[in-house]
Amino acid sequence: MPNEFENIDYWKAIVLYGLNNATYKIALGKTILELADKDKTSIDWYDLSKSYFDNYIARLKVQAMPQQANPARRTVMERIVNSFESGKLTYDQAIEKVGLDAFHDVIPRFQSIGLNKDLVGERFYHYDHGKKLHLHDSLFLINESHQKELLLELDSRWSLLEGAFSMSHENWDLANDIREIYLKNGYDRTNITSNIPFLQGYQGNICFYCGEEMKTDIHVDHVLPRQVLQHDEIWNLVLSHGLCNMHKNDALVGTHYLEKLQARNENIMGSNHPWKKKISDSLGKTPTKRSKMTAYHYDNMKIALNYNYWEHSPTYNRETDPFYKKLITKLNNK
Repeated sequence: MPNEFENIDYWKAIVLYGLNNATYKIALGKTILELADKDKTSIDWYDLSKSYFDNYIARLKVQAMPQQANPARRTVMERIVNSFESGKLTYDQAIEKVGLDAFHDVIPRFQSIGLNKDLVGERFYHYDHGKKLHLHDSLFLINESHQKELLLELDSRWSLLEGAFSMSHENWDLANDIREIYLKNGYDRTNITSNIPFLQGYQGNICFYCGEEMKTDIHVDHVLPRQVLQHDEIWNLVLSHGLCNMHKNDALVGTHYLEKLQARNENIMGSNHPWKKKISDSLGKTPTKRSKMTAYHYDNMKIALNYNYWEHSPTYNRETDPFYKKLITKLNNK
């Protein structure tokens, strides 16, 4: 499979595989594409702040959906928009506040894939914080040839995030009740990286999620998120690429991954490894009991996570995502 990336590939990788706990990154992508239309290589911080603010005003005016997952908090941009709409801030004051408060993380982190900043580098812009954003030829080139497609993709991504955040805000009390069940029997994090040699015996150097080779960036991941389960039991641990792990984050996986996890656990149960007892003690002494207990935990995760599936789809399977295959090949061969 070819692993040469073009500018458009780097952009799509940023949008598709960035870590989006809020909508800042999507809004910035939309903003800089629109600013590239003005044929200015250097954008004053005020003009950047104004365009960014206008995008949020337009977005929240249509339907004010949540802009981050945590229902107990509002984003900086939501608070600024609310202050403007309630008359606490004038338009110019709101723009000034955007420039001061909204860009500390998103501008430095936008040109990254997961936590990897080296792959993209400063391909699309560099900046003097608080003064100017300097746009590069790579951005103008993709904007000239793909702007409509990229803006539609950003709008779609923004809608997906808002939908996922809305789901996480619903039934919050019921979700917390489920979390309390696990908190009572939970324990502090342990050093799960010590499990890598054992897990490699059943998984090799193949990522559990994408099926591609792992070289140096090997993570131990909880298939069902630890932030709910509150334990590090071996039946729920797999090896994955760091990028797969970080992008999945605390989302719910589809049943195909659950079935894959169950098959792996039964493989361990068929061995003579002493850790098979840990699985038996946690899930049951027969395949039927283990299957039922795993399904029980999975059903609880659905409620606790408000059906917030990875990539917002119960059928998402990284093994069949062709663009990701291209990306991970590029990362593996760096």
